[in-house]
Amino acid sequence: MLGERALNRALLERQLLLRRAGLPPLGAVGHLAGLQAQAPNAPYVGLWSRLADFRPAGLADLLTGRAVVRTHLMRNTVHLVTAADCLAWDGLFQAVRRQRFASSPFARNVDGVDLGAVTEAGRGLLEQPRTRAELGRLLAERWPGRDPASLAYAVTHLVPTVQVPPRGIWGRTGPAAFTTTEGWLGGQAGPGAEPDGLVLRYLAAFGPASVRDMQAWCGLTRLGEVAERLRPRLRVFRGADGRELFDLPEAPRPDPGTPAPPRFLPEYDNVLLSHADRSRIIPGRRSVPLPPGHGGSRGTVLVDGFWAATWRADRTDGGAVLRVEPFTPLGRGQAEAVTAEAGRLLAFVAPDADTRDVQFDGPT
Repeated sequence: MLGERALNRALLERQLLLRRAGLPPLGAVGHLAGLQAQAPNAPYVGLWSRLADFRPAGLADLLTGRAVVRTHLMRNTVHLVTAADCLAWDGLFQAVRRQRFASSPFARNVDGVDLGAVTEAGRGLLEQPRTRAELGRLLAERWPGRDPASLAYAVTHLVPTVQVPPRGIWGRTGPAAFTTTEGWLGGQAGPGAEPDGLVLRYLAAFGPASVRDMQAWCGLTRLGEVAERLRPRLRVFRGADGRELFDLPEAPRPDPGTPAPPRFLPEYDNVLLSHADRSRIIPGRRSVPLPPGHGGSRGTVLVDGFWAATWRADRTDGGAVLRVEPFTPLGRGQAEAVTAEAGRLLAFVAPDADTRDVQFDGPT
């Protein structure tokens, strides 16, 4: 049996949150099986909290060099993944994207339209990057009287696509512009591969985990069949609720008493969102905030390995303030450690500020 703290420390170790790793950004993105990235700047803070000496240019160069991409994969949300994983995994999620589109209002708006013709036309139009608004206007010229946004959504759900820079480049802004995965990466996304490898990668980054956890992370179903197929290769534990937890035999499972330093996470960080049972890191079934925006300016704080506060960076006249709002009292030593880490984060997100200050709003 593995208790809550044992699962917590295993998760933190695999997520590079017990100590900053010496991995390069590309290796970290692969190790983590991707980072959730619909807030374009969020992965930069996520990697800063996980890697020693991380600099924004290290990730930005990977994006412009097409070594990593922003694409709709797990849970049909935008993830930052390596180019190799994008090509290998896309086929697994094509059915998920089709199902999500079929159940959306966009599908009802194009009922009766030949979607094969729409996607073929869209594929040609996306030989150069276009926003959904641009794509919709061009498609509406061929299908007048149909909602342009719905035509565009059909293409970006049914054709493998990636979002291209400057979207996702630290310090720059740009709309979400899409092009085909094949055209951007110079290789064709594979057909629906067996999900076994995906499950093994998930366990390496998020295990030990139940079948429900696996499915919550990726959005795929019927992974119980995969777990049974892999069972001879896995080690099986029990959680406090008696549920089976699968894991790689040699994966790290630190002692539950291992110290865990404070860590600042960005919006949408997968460490909080990738299990059906989130009690290993979120006390009290608290809902994870999912704020709008470009990311990199707010998020959550782990104290002793568990979510204990939120944070927000505000710019003032020439200065910057990072506000920490705990929702549980912090001990003096914990508050001091959080303050020190907050100061380092503020220097990262606001390097040009003339003054920087850390303030607590709430119990300490």
